Amino acid sequence: MSIIGSNILAGASGQGGGYTIENSLRFRSSASAYLNRTFTTPTDGKRWTWSGWVKRGVLTAGTGTAQMLFSAGTATAFFRFSATDTLISGWSGASNLETTQRFRDPSAWYHVMLVVDTTQATASNRVKYYVNGVQITAFATTDYPTQNSTTVINSAVVHNIGAYTSSTQYLDGYLTEVNFIDGQALDPSSFGEYNADTGVWQPVAYTGSYGTNGFYLPFSDNTNTTTLVADSSGNGNDWTPNNISLTSGATYDSMTDTPTIYADGGNYAVINPLDYVGSGTLSQGNLYYTGGGNGVFRSTIGIPDNSNKFYFEITQQTSVDPYNPIVYGLASLVGAPSHSPQRAALLYCDAGSGHQVSIYENGSYLTAINCNITSIAVGDIIQFAYDSTSGSVWVGKNNAWCDASGGSTGNPSTGANPTYTFTLANQPLTPTFDHAGVAYQASLNCGQQPFAYTPPTGFLPLHTGNLPDSAVVDGSQYFNATTYTGTGTTNAITGVGFQPDLVWIKKRATEWHALVNVLSGTGKFLRSDSTDSEITDRPNCLTSFDSDGFTVGNEAVTNQSGQSFVAWNWKANGAGVSNGSGSITSTVSANPTAGFSIVTYTGNGSPGATVGHGLGVAPSMVIVKNRTTGYSYGWNIYHASLGATKIIGFDPNGASTLSSAWNDTSPTSSVFSLGTIVSSNRSGNDYVSYCFADVEGYSKFGSYTGNGLPNGTFVYTGFRPAFVLVKNADVANSWRLWDNARPGYNLTNLYLSPDTFGGEGAINIDVDLISNGFKIRNTNSSINGSGNNIIYAAFAENPFKNSLAR
Repeated sequence: MSIIGSNILAGASGQGGGYTIENSLRFRSSASAYLNRTFTTPTDGKRWTWSGWVKRGVLTAGTGTAQMLFSAGTATAFFRFSATDTLISGWSGASNLETTQRFRDPSAWYHVMLVVDTTQATASNRVKYYVNGVQITAFATTDYPTQNSTTVINSAVVHNIGAYTSSTQYLDGYLTEVNFIDGQALDPSSFGEYNADTGVWQPVAYTGSYGTNGFYLPFSDNTNTTTLVADSSGNGNDWTPNNISLTSGATYDSMTDTPTIYADGGNYAVINPLDYVGSGTLSQGNLYYTGGGNGVFRSTIGIPDNSNKFYFEITQQTSVDPYNPIVYGLASLVGAPSHSPQRAALLYCDAGSGHQVSIYENGSYLTAINCNITSIAVGDIIQFAYDSTSGSVWVGKNNAWCDASGGSTGNPSTGANPTYTFTLANQPLTPTFDHAGVAYQASLNCGQQPFAYTPPTGFLPLHTGNLPDSAVVDGSQYFNATTYTGTGTTNAITGVGFQPDLVWIKKRATEWHALVNVLSGTGKFLRSDSTDSEITDRPNCLTSFDSDGFTVGNEAVTNQSGQSFVAWNWKANGAGVSNGSGSITSTVSANPTAGFSIVTYTGNGSPGATVGHGLGVAPSMVIVKNRTTGYSYGWNIYHASLGATKIIGFDPNGASTLSSAWNDTSPTSSVFSLGTIVSSNRSGNDYVSYCFADVEGYSKFGSYTGNGLPNGTFVYTGFRPAFVLVKNADVANSWRLWDNARPGYNLTNLYLSPDTFGGEGAINIDVDLISNGFKIRNTNSSINGSGNNIIYAAFAENPFKNSLAR
């Protein structure tokens, strides 16, 4: 584990905090698990605060089933996730407050607060929601309690955690650090703070008073189920557990899965209900899998190459049907889940082939190893040990490890005789369940429950604290999306957090895009929605790059009075320096830490010309524009997923083969290559290029295959995106762009299109930006055309290691 993975790091919620949460309680809706307690006469029935950390398990959308966090009595008094994954509360009769925001990120933790003060004269101040320290202000339904009314919650009736009236709407997921304050309406600062290093909300210990009915549940004493749900506030307001288990095995509900990273825990991998193909059912906090039909499910954490050694266990819960295959193992998170993954070591079991480890590389079946696992019975423990530094994987059963010849000489503790060794290929691997026509059941344990066997020496449980540290722990230091309102006069835009070197501005209604960079200078801009040359007669479009943003003048493109704008800002390295790495001398402003450089050069018209980019690694995306003249190929874009024989532009067209664009040569760690096309290398013309490289935990440039379904592809980036740009490379469709500032919550459906000057989309093209990637939720062909290759560029708010659920 890294130093940052110690108590210094408040893990999934930030770096540099000293407060750790070491336990959580899993609520299994399949077991009808909940807690109950009868309150007494309150300190103040008009004021109270509920605060808790929650990690969602089985998601409810489409099932018609709500999931309860907190409820009271037999009247309509509750706080819950609705059947459409909103947050909703009720007081009496039809009174409720329901968010427009959807909470369906199962890969990390939320901090959720419900604050009630009915003494407030303003109705909207009587009930407040906070999620991850931010007050929610957008609601689909607003029906507040009457002024000075008392609520059923915090009255002398039965209260429940994890169920409604003790018999319905059971929570599936995890809770920890649950505080209830009787008599006070508190703000989030009583329970959390923003981490100075990452900018992420993280927990702090509550130190105030609790009032008569107040309680604190850390779920830390697992001596027995009674002590597990005992009140630690000092009030003695203990709860009664119902269908909570401390029996070893899959039903063990005391977890080390928490929102803070510490020596023995953090945010653990679970099976991802967003990342699957076909059919299958998850339960028990997404640790229990039931097959049915044909399906593939992957987990929430990808193991990057050259990161660490990891261990996990899968327990067989039902007998194996000898005529239908079951498959467990490790598979790549590149591309969609598949029966033929990009890279995988999968234990494959059926009557025809016996028990073998099937190996896939480069998307093709490679070989099968007939292993010593002669049978799999109910209760057997299937073990996986993966060394990402060497690519070696060991597969075992009940502590007998298979080697490459099918024998039993494998020994992950010493590194001897792995079952297989992959060629490292920058494809993160993840625990995977696969099946074909059999309703078998199995459970996953990545270490959040006690392992059945001691992990091999040096192998770690799979949680975010054991992921490598990103060079960028706070993405907002290098990229930020900012919204502002135009004034029509000089307007200093602040809050960017750094002095940007590339500013891309778009009015959220109809207007040109304007891209301004530090090397080309202020008072001029390029349009992504046009093939035109650089526009130099608008001196007030952007007048200066400032220490915390930029200043715009009285130019309508960037500052029309009363209009709303968005600006996407990247940090390079200020004024450029000469770069002689290529055959064409360039001027470069490079930020290798963030994998971004701005390059200007003058074309020479020679095929095979090269231009230095200053990144020190090969860029995955290169965007070139002729500043001197317009041309039919206005913007030349190289994307690694398309390769050096292809070109795509900021226009609706798909990718095309064009040797004269990149001279059929991929970029290197020092240069990118040019052909003779006018839009990138006409002799004497001036050009600007924006070069981007993958940075683990901060930026990603890849592709996915659309499935044409409302349940679209999940794309694992390894970070919580702040910006996602996609283009269907196969067909003519506009580019689509989303960010974390418009509207700042899911559904993130306010897209803009770089190739048009239109405003924000009038129709929903739905995407969720979540803690470890993004989820397509629409059939629109521009983002989810069935079988189409769709390229993307994404930049992080935070690496997944430090991210909260969104």
